[in-house]
Amino acid sequence: MDARKGMQTMKTSLKLAIAGAAAAMALGGVAGVALAQRDPAYEAARKSGAIGERTDGYLGVVGAETPELKRMVADLNIKRRAIYADKAQAANATLEEYSLTAGCIAISRTVPGEKYQAPDGTWQTRTAGAPMLDARCPKNLG
Repeated sequence: MDARKGMQTMKTSLKLAIAGAAAAMALGGVAGVALAQRDPAYEAARKSGAIGERTDGYLGVVGAETPELKRMVADLNIKRRAIYADKAQAANATLEEYSLTAGCIAISRTVPGEKYQAPDGTWQTRTAGAPMLDARCPKNLG
């Protein structure tokens, strides 16, 4: 029984490592285009701390939720989910595994002043130090 559990843990770790590499490539490729074409409303919301990166790979509204913020975040999360679903399938990982790894990468790429969700679910403001990451995050996100 312990050997089976160990094997399952190893398979999950391998899937996450593959998903991590795939997520890094996806976020890198998608991020390059997205950075060049970012909506000024998204940039303003991110810089003001109204939205932040969640541990599950999606955006969240931090604080008061306006209809505009809710719509913007929902639209971006739908787009992210579609990308994650395709990339997860290609990496032979589950959507949840892939999105968690993408969340780890997105949080690690936040800059000082931006909001992100800590593993305990609280919203944090990124400082010059490393952000708090979920224990399931791949170790080398660099």
